Amino acid sequence: MEKILVTGAAGQLGTELTQALVEKVGAQAVVASDINERAADRFTCAFEVLDVLDRDRMEEIIDAHGVTQVYHLAAILSAAGEKNPLFTWDLNMKSLLNVLELAREKQLNKIYWPSSIAVFGPGTPMVNTPQDCVMDPTTVYGISKLAGERWCAYYNKVYGVDVRSIRYPGLISYKAAPGGGTTDYAVEIYHAALKGETFPCFLEKGTYLPMMYMPDAIKATLDLMDAPEENIKVRSSYNVGALSFDPEGIYESIKKYIPEFEIEYHPDFRQDIANSWPDSIDDSAAREQWGWEPEYDLDTMTSHILDNLKVEK
Repeated sequence: MEKILVTGAAGQLGTELTQALVEKVGAQAVVASDINERAADRFTCAFEVLDVLDRDRMEEIIDAHGVTQVYHLAAILSAAGEKNPLFTWDLNMKSLLNVLELAREKQLNKIYWPSSIAVFGPGTPMVNTPQDCVMDPTTVYGISKLAGERWCAYYNKVYGVDVRSIRYPGLISYKAAPGGGTTDYAVEIYHAALKGETFPCFLEKGTYLPMMYMPDAIKATLDLMDAPEENIKVRSSYNVGALSFDPEGIYESIKKYIPEFEIEYHPDFRQDIANSWPDSIDDSAAREQWGWEPEYDLDTMTSHILDNLKVEK
């Protein structure tokens, strides 16, 4: 039986992906881990406290639980990473190498590691960004993700590690707090709308970015990991696309349901980061090789989030 370890399980992506894995394969087959020991009560599966920089502790957990797959989600994101770039590099890179080395040594079945559109930069084609193109990231997060992609491809080519990856666009979820990314405004804006607050947006009107609703991100991840190994032709990281909008677009979508909602624009340092990222993504490789297809558009996402946040309140 497969046994899955999720690192960074208490993060925005990890919270929902871990639950999806539990629902898919059963709580007995999943081990959630995070550096935050207080996160244990969020999960219905086994939980282990793990600092992903501690290779010995990671190996101990893998051995104790008979882990065969690792979903390595622990990372410091783009905006948060600029506040402490050297630590961001250390955590993002050394933790990935810990996972890849343990996968090689213990011949683990599969590794999942998320990359990001942050690997792209000013020299990248901004519209319909291709799978293979110039990548000149401007943040330490993006630099670490680009380097990580090359390490993943290397471990697959040289050691045969079945490592799979997706370049996530901005992820939008109502279930968990955002984690310090440049696209966090697209999460925060829904909370402001339901509270009756004017939303102070840290990106300018007209700043188009690729986005994805969390259920589609979970679907893409599980679809990729379920695909036959021979279908996985890209061992760096796959482009996946779903939505592309600017702050005004999501604002107008919300106003269809909350007409009195207002927005103000107060761009900060995150504007420069967003300006270096693509407007839209060409994900034809993912569609052709393992059948990727999103389910949500902007308005269906907005309706779903607002309905669920109202129930929570």
